[in-house]
Amino acid sequence: MYYIGNHLSSSDGYAAMGNTALALGGNTFAFFTRNPRGGKAKEIDKNDIEKFLGIARENNFGKLVAHAPYTMNLCSVKEDVRTFSKNIFADDIKKMAYIPDNYYNFHPGSHTGQGVQKGIEIIASVLNEIILPEQTTTILLETMAGKGSEVGGNFEELKEIIDRVKLKDKIGVCLDTCHIWDGGYDIVHNLDGVIEEFDKIIGLENLYAIHFNDSKNECGSHKDRHEKIGYGKIGLEALKRFALHPAFAGRPFILETPNDNEGYTREIAMFKEWMEE
Repeated sequence: MYYIGNHLSSSDGYAAMGNTALALGGNTFAFFTRNPRGGKAKEIDKNDIEKFLGIARENNFGKLVAHAPYTMNLCSVKEDVRTFSKNIFADDIKKMAYIPDNYYNFHPGSHTGQGVQKGIEIIASVLNEIILPEQTTTILLETMAGKGSEVGGNFEELKEIIDRVKLKDKIGVCLDTCHIWDGGYDIVHNLDGVIEEFDKIIGLENLYAIHFNDSKNECGSHKDRHEKIGYGKIGLEALKRFALHPAFAGRPFILETPNDNEGYTREIAMFKEWMEE
């Protein structure tokens, strides 16, 4: 079974997001839990949640991939930023309980001069404070492009965070095709090798979701600039091979390409055609 969708606006409400996903041809979607460039979050509407859960059941939706705001940085050198980030992280996990058994994806953070090792230690420490045994949400570390002081620009750094988390059944990885390409993993010429490396270091059993994007940049650029599918440096054929690889079967694929709804409709239809070939 394949699951394909794109990022939608949570300000419209869950039921509206579900209906929009269906209109675009999707059977899953991603959404920011709050303003992606700030911290404000919409209050939970239980009636809206019930409507959405009905839509999801009736249309056999895959797992949703919620996304933390970009302003969240668990390992900032600034104490106020770390406190802000920890508070919104904890609040988001509480709200995710209204849509149980889904995913909460976040950028691990930027160490802002403290060093990667210190960043890893802080991130893992916060996760151990926030993650609860009873939560049904799986938290996903996103693979990053290695831009600036980002933590998570290679598989080893994500592995070290996971190793430090106590409740390992509550943690996993979201793999972003643009990010790993920009980070130096050549999925055009060595897809099987990259998959084998991921499996050896992190384990495919810890891969829960895919951000499916082309890239404006060359492999190893460490820039993180997404492109429409087939219009970037990864290219259509390589992304098709990626989508059809059995290692990724059953995971939700989320489009984060620079598109409008017409563009997302085309890309979702193209993805579904690949699966039917």
